[in-house]
Amino acid sequence: MSSTVVRLKAQPLFAALDQAELSSLADRAHLRRYAQGEVLFAEGDACQGLYVLVSGRIRIFKTSPSGREQVLAVEEPGSSFAELPVFDGGPYPASASAMSDTEVLFISRADVRALCLERPEVALKILQVVAARQRRVVAVIEELSFTTVHQRLVSWLLRQAASNGRPSERGTIITLPSSHQELAAHVGTVRELVSRNLARLQAQGLIAVEAREVTILDPRGLEADLTSSD
Repeated sequence: MSSTVVRLKAQPLFAALDQAELSSLADRAHLRRYAQGEVLFAEGDACQGLYVLVSGRIRIFKTSPSGREQVLAVEEPGSSFAELPVFDGGPYPASASAMSDTEVLFISRADVRALCLERPEVALKILQVVAARQRRVVAVIEELSFTTVHQRLVSWLLRQAASNGRPSERGTIITLPSSHQELAAHVGTVRELVSRNLARLQAQGLIAVEAREVTILDPRGLEADLTSSD
C-alpha cells in the first residue's frame, strides 16, 4: 500500500472508498510541500482543487483593502480545505498560508467532482465538512460583532490553553504566534491593542508573558474577567 493511499485512507472524506478506488485517487493526488510563510493560494484566485493536510499547519485568512488580516481557521493534519469553490465554480474565498513547513495532498477540481458523481457518499462527507466550516465562520462573525477586543483575546488564550497548553508549576503555558501582528489577526484587531491588553492581563496577575510564551497563572480569574468585561 503506497504512502499516498495510507494518507487518503486516514482522511474522513475518503473513508468509504475501497482499496481500488483509493489507489485510483492516489494516482491523481499530488504531494506538495510548502515552506513556513508560503502562500498556497490567495483570495480571488481561480479554484484549482482541494487540499488534504498531511503535516504542518495551515492558516486560512481574509485580507481587508487596507491590508489587515482576519484569521478564519487554523487547519491541522488530517483536515481538508478549499472544498467550497470546487463545487460552486467561484474563486477561493480566502487565502491559505503555511504556518510551518507543510505537506499537503492536492486533488484537482475535475477529479473531486468526478469522484463525487461516482461515489455520492464522498459528496455527503464533503458537505458535512463545508457545513462545519460554515458554522465556524458564523462563530467568528458573531465574536467580531458582539464582543470586545479584550474578550476576544481572553477567549483565544483560554482556547489555546485547553487545546495546546503545556502544564508547569506556575500554570499552563501557551506559545504565542510569531508576532503580535499575527495574534491580532486571530482576534480581529490591531497589534497595539493586543499589546495593551496583554499588559493589562499581566498587571492583573492573570498571566505572565515572557517573550512568546504566556503562562496562565489564574485560569478561573481569566474566565471571570471574560464574563465581566464590557
